[in-house]
Amino acid sequence: MTAPGLDTASAESLLAFWRDAGVDACFGDAPVDRTHVEPPPAVKAVAKATAAITPVVDASSALAEARRLAAGAETLEALGQAIAAFEGCALRGLGARQAVFSRGNPEAEVLIVGEGPGAEEDERGQPFVGKAGKLLDRMLAEAGLEGRVFITNTVFWRPPGNRTPTPAEQAVCAPFVERAFALLKPRAVLLVGAAASKAVLGADEGIMKLRGQWREWRLAEGGVSAPTLPTLHPAFLLRQPMAKRQAWADMLSLAARLDQKAGH
Repeated sequence: MTAPGLDTASAESLLAFWRDAGVDACFGDAPVDRTHVEPPPAVKAVAKATAAITPVVDASSALAEARRLAAGAETLEALGQAIAAFEGCALRGLGARQAVFSRGNPEAEVLIVGEGPGAEEDERGQPFVGKAGKLLDRMLAEAGLEGRVFITNTVFWRPPGNRTPTPAEQAVCAPFVERAFALLKPRAVLLVGAAASKAVLGADEGIMKLRGQWREWRLAEGGVSAPTLPTLHPAFLLRQPMAKRQAWADMLSLAARLDQKAGH
């Protein structure tokens, strides 16, 4: 009997599940495509087109400029303006409408760092405002954290097709993320998803191993540090509702950590 093939949506969901679970290798002399699903021609065309027009950016010069602009920002508002003026991230020239820096309380106790903006975020200019963002907001509210967070991402321009940002794209934006951390001086940091967790913590483990484990994020300069908790991305939870229990446990752990530090 021939097994039925997966439709494109099911295949993408399955592959995304394994990616978020930390699967990054296959066993065998060569990888084998067992889904028998070819990407739609439109997806291939977009990938080819964006690869052909990717701006050439001098990485060292771009990073130096990012550090200069970030260091000159004395407030979070000024930091947002510096990001909007920064031209050193290749994502800026790949169809993004605008820079997407932040939303939330500029005096928050918690800094939340996600992956990168999607289509709705690109349109509205704020992070986590789509379906995944609405789920995140509900979880924060139910955990008693509404109004106590400041939300940003590891990159500030939408990657084409909502793909995961590359380490190089994250690296050139890192000075701005670190400056937000230094200016906010949060009591705790929540890292949302594998891409954010790996970029901020410099970790190699998959998100299923990282999540729920408190670590420390300490800047090399300035002495700023905070307890940091990786958790599952709400977009993953929308695809895999059974994982919501783990993410909810992380949210409760965060709330308890804040209450404990406040002496409640």
